[in-house]
Amino acid sequence: MYSEVVQKIVDTLEENLLTAWQLEHYAEKIGYSKFYLTRQFKKETGLSIGEYIRKRRLAVSAFLLLHTEYTILDISFECQFQSQEAFTRAFKELYKMPPGKYRNMMRSLYQKGDNEMVATNEVKGWILTGTNPSLYTMKADHEIFHTGSKSGYLSSNDSVEEGQFGTMMQTFSAKKWIGKRVKLSCFIKTKDAIKCGAWCRIDSKNGDLLQFDNMDNRSIQGTTDWNYYSIVLDVLDESASIHFGLLLTGTGEAWIDGITFEEVDASVASTNMAGLSDDLPLEPVNLGFDDL
Repeated sequence: MYSEVVQKIVDTLEENLLTAWQLEHYAEKIGYSKFYLTRQFKKETGLSIGEYIRKRRLAVSAFLLLHTEYTILDISFECQFQSQEAFTRAFKELYKMPPGKYRNMMRSLYQKGDNEMVATNEVKGWILTGTNPSLYTMKADHEIFHTGSKSGYLSSNDSVEEGQFGTMMQTFSAKKWIGKRVKLSCFIKTKDAIKCGAWCRIDSKNGDLLQFDNMDNRSIQGTTDWNYYSIVLDVLDESASIHFGLLLTGTGEAWIDGITFEEVDASVASTNMAGLSDDLPLEPVNLGFDDL
């Protein structure tokens, strides 16, 4: 728990987050000197007031990217950045990808819904992202695992609200898989999970989605023991990058282990959810509107 003074600072910052205030304005509003406020805030949070405001404004920008159709320029100014270039640099530094790429990728993860991104170096090769990654924990678990000596672990805290999600993920080149059908396999275990699953996405060099599956039509819920799951996608000629990970929507805990990628032949059905062109009728129907 924060002290009364620091809690008052946090409340005031949140109430005026997108206001073009300087430190003096916050100090006047709260009723203490800016030097005292700065010292106390840094002592209890580990952040300067400026760093806190910057991170929170970027969080707001991530929300706007996913929940609105505002242009990146509009979001830049709304979140008090002086230019789109300055905003893009700050966003990429925190979320490890530019705003446009983030909007595209995270929307597909959440099934065209809407949603923030921070990276962590706690697990080599993996980054933690999602709607509000500060509300999720990622680590290597040495106590619960399916094979080997550890598993990947993803969990929420009690502050997660409906519609928020976290994901631990990786990205690698599609070069060695071009023209192949690839199968991602893994084992997943869950505890009190609202919704969970593996996911994989294949993009072109321009960042366009080519193939995608997030197990939304077969999601894992509740408490489950280790089970085997797979995703099968085609790596098309124009593919450039493959992204994959573990997705946890809402609250809960999840473990992932035994992840493998392998080439499979056409007899193994694709699980691609992008386009779903195979579900389209071969010819138009009811052109005279006679059938009800």
